[in-house]
Amino acid sequence: MRHRDFLNQQQEEAQIDMTPMLDIVFIMLIFFIVSTSFVREAGIEIDRPEAQTSSAQSQGAVMLALSANGEVWLDRQMTDLRMVRPSLERLKTEQADLSVVVQADEAASTGDLVKLLDQLRLAKVPYVVATATGGQ
Repeated sequence: MRHRDFLNQQQEEAQIDMTPMLDIVFIMLIFFIVSTSFVREAGIEIDRPEAQTSSAQSQGAVMLALSANGEVWLDRQMTDLRMVRPSLERLKTEQADLSVVVQADEAASTGDLVKLLDQLRLAKVPYVVATATGGQ
């Protein structure tokens, strides 16, 4: 009988408590989620022109893209040029320090880009026109 009690006691002691390991795994998961930076794209692939005097800028809160055929994309959604100003004014009321990064395709019309920049100026939103960084 003592032998059975001894074996049962050894089996109970031989179990490994997994709780500390799970705690560490969850802490590491939270760390990687918090420390990961997410890049927001405008929603379409554009061919950006390159500038000799370009400098790196921080990512803005809103991405605005102008395609080669004149389509305007605001945060991955195609929109009409006339709706850019009201959309940005609405976003500005929600986020006071709103800024915009404009990505224009190299083949986009200069007139379309000027109209788009006029909408940004009328909305009184600071913007940066992004170009490709680095040379060939």
